[in-house]
Amino acid sequence: MAHDLSDVRFLTVAEVADMMRVSRMTVYRMVHSGELPAIRFGRSFRVPESAVAAVLQIGVADVG
Repeated sequence: MAHDLSDVRFLTVAEVADMMRVSRMTVYRMVHSGELPAIRFGRSFRVPESAVAAVLQIGVADVG
């Protein structure tokens, strides 16, 4: 099954940290723990925007 990656938007760790209003280190911890899926490109990580939205949605569901 082929995946169409043209619709996937990847974010940097800094962009994810800004969106979630947390530090970059918190994003790295989430990536390393497996809580936030990411792809490694060389020495940096890229996070699918849909994964960030899913994590934020789960967080909202847990609060209320």
